[in-house]
Amino acid sequence: MAVEVIQSDVLRTVAHGFLGRKGGVSTGIYAGLNVGLGSEDARESVIQNRLLGVQSVLPGATLARVHQFHSADVVQVDNTISQDNPPRGDAMVTNQPNLLLGIVTADCVPVLFADTDAGVIGAAHAGWKGAISGVLENTIAAMEKLGAQASRISCAIGPCIAQKSYEVDEGFFRNFVTQAAQNERFFTDGKTGHYQFDIEGYVAARLAAAGIRTVACPGEDTYSQPDRFFSYRRSCHLGEPGYGRQLSLIGLRP
Repeated sequence: MAVEVIQSDVLRTVAHGFLGRKGGVSTGIYAGLNVGLGSEDARESVIQNRLLGVQSVLPGATLARVHQFHSADVVQVDNTISQDNPPRGDAMVTNQPNLLLGIVTADCVPVLFADTDAGVIGAAHAGWKGAISGVLENTIAAMEKLGAQASRISCAIGPCIAQKSYEVDEGFFRNFVTQAAQNERFFTDGKTGHYQFDIEGYVAARLAAAGIRTVACPGEDTYSQPDRFFSYRRSCHLGEPGYGRQLSLIGLRP
């Protein structure tokens, strides 16, 4: 089965793709294109899946990655990053060609950034912790240091957990509305003492507030499409011993 590459019209001038689980060599609960080195999947399968992902988006490019830990930290990539000992962070920026910035997710929000006039790109892993802490704004600031302008940056949000699938408790809700009262609009009532959180809408709003004029949202729910995407929350609900991850990539052609 071929690798599924989801692309956005707003990034059509740069190499990019949001990859799902279709294609790949992993089996069992990781069946498909699992790219998570932190999973219990066979390491050689994960490495091969990553190579397949790179070849599907920008053949011959070098994959750049970070050790993600739900932070707001951004890494500027100027050359090859070690696959075994990458720097810690949850976003990357570069102006170097033939480097594919790769973000790994399994319900969190992947965001790809491009200022094609400046030749500067970025990629961010925006889980709720990173998003509320400023990873999106920090990515924009890091791109601006390389010559980008927020008003010229286009952003594409990738597949993530949808509001209908994302139940949170009262404490989670209070954390967001305490930071900003207007955040209440991203929550709808769920069962008693719980809410449904629109993390895609929240991320899009933060990008717009930071000066991004073009933001594309695909509305693809990772949780409810087990044939297409891995999902941490779905795996937990199913009682599975592990979960796969998918890869989002962006690069400048040489």
